[in-house]
Amino acid sequence: MQRGALLMMLSALAFSVMTVLVKLAGSRLPSQEIVVARALVSLVLSWLLLRRAGLSPWGHDKRWLWIRGALGFAGLSCVYGAVTRLPLAEATVLQYLHPAITALFAGVFLGEAVTRRIWLATGVSLIGVVLVARPAWVFGAEASALDPIWVGVAIAGATCSAAAYVVVRRLSRSEDPLVIVFYFPLVTVPLALPTLWPNFVWPEGVEWLLLLGVGVATQIGQVSLTRGLSVLPAAHGTALSYLQVVFAAVWGIVIFGESLHPWTLLGGGLVILSAFGLARARAQAAPARFLRPRLLYGYGGTWLPTAGAMSSRFQAQAGQGCA
Repeated sequence: MQRGALLMMLSALAFSVMTVLVKLAGSRLPSQEIVVARALVSLVLSWLLLRRAGLSPWGHDKRWLWIRGALGFAGLSCVYGAVTRLPLAEATVLQYLHPAITALFAGVFLGEAVTRRIWLATGVSLIGVVLVARPAWVFGAEASALDPIWVGVAIAGATCSAAAYVVVRRLSRSEDPLVIVFYFPLVTVPLALPTLWPNFVWPEGVEWLLLLGVGVATQIGQVSLTRGLSVLPAAHGTALSYLQVVFAAVWGIVIFGESLHPWTLLGGGLVILSAFGLARARAQAAPARFLRPRLLYGYGGTWLPTAGAMSSRFQAQAGQGCA
């Protein structure tokens, strides 16, 4: 098998393991503690990368850098909260709404064309979300619906991820990618700390390892993602990234005793199909020119396009605990 494909599969596996560790840690620890732990790891790694590159960490467009960081904080908080409250497969599927939302935001704020394909993909994604969530007003009171509050939180996370991607796209015209990445944990840590005090729980024993594992699994996923996308076409890499949903479903069944509802399979398929369709369309219509690959830290890893185009992976991976 091609080395790039293996790296993308490893990335999807690592990001799925990250969500497992978040869910395990979140069984007792508030999700915001996991957000802070993840941000602290990213802050240290980002600082080291900036020092190695000999770059000033502060950037030029500080207003939009802080906005990017705030959106990252909001998105990561929603993603981790949803992962700890929803079945793993469903929480992962709902994050794949962000490619369609990103395309719409790019049309509104960046003046990019919003084609009929984008509107179609958005409609298909929304139908998929309804099937995954199984609300009582559609399926009846007997349906095993997901908690609508946490479904809403997951959708909010996907929306914040999409907004963050559009801001990163804007910043990439003037800022070094490492500076953009650095502002995510730099802003997240002070914003997240006040949310700890009402319900702070001191980690015990294996929980420290779980928190460390979240950071390690994320780094493995990002390294593999960056290297895989440096040798694979965008559409192929994006397709392999959706293996994370498969891995999440397996972990949910094996580790957490979850079951896959038939509507989840159908709805998840529609969401992923629409996301892949958008990624493939962009890869064919406007092949992106890319900066030399660097390891980036957000919810998950991403390769960063120049101002001329937005990569499919740039849209398609939100968070893995990700923007």
